[in-house]
Amino acid sequence: MSEKRDIHVVPHKEGWATRREGSSRASGVHRTQADALENGREQAKRDRVELVTHGRDGRIRDSDSYGNDPYPPKDRKH
Repeated sequence: MSEKRDIHVVPHKEGWATRREGSSRASGVHRTQADALENGREQAKRDRVELVTHGRDGRIRDSDSYGNDPYPPKDRKH
């Protein structure tokens, strides 16, 4: 069984970072959250995983699934 490796957009000392779940190192560092989200979205679509967005306080703000989600969201934000 393959391990789920979601992409997280998290605060970083140099701005914002994209980090694969389970990894201690950032896969990319960006000046703005928008840049990090754009990069993270591309990774999540390519790998068919979830993109999890964190706020400045580190708490999860949002998530978007780009894979085969067995429990699709009921909201209609997009």
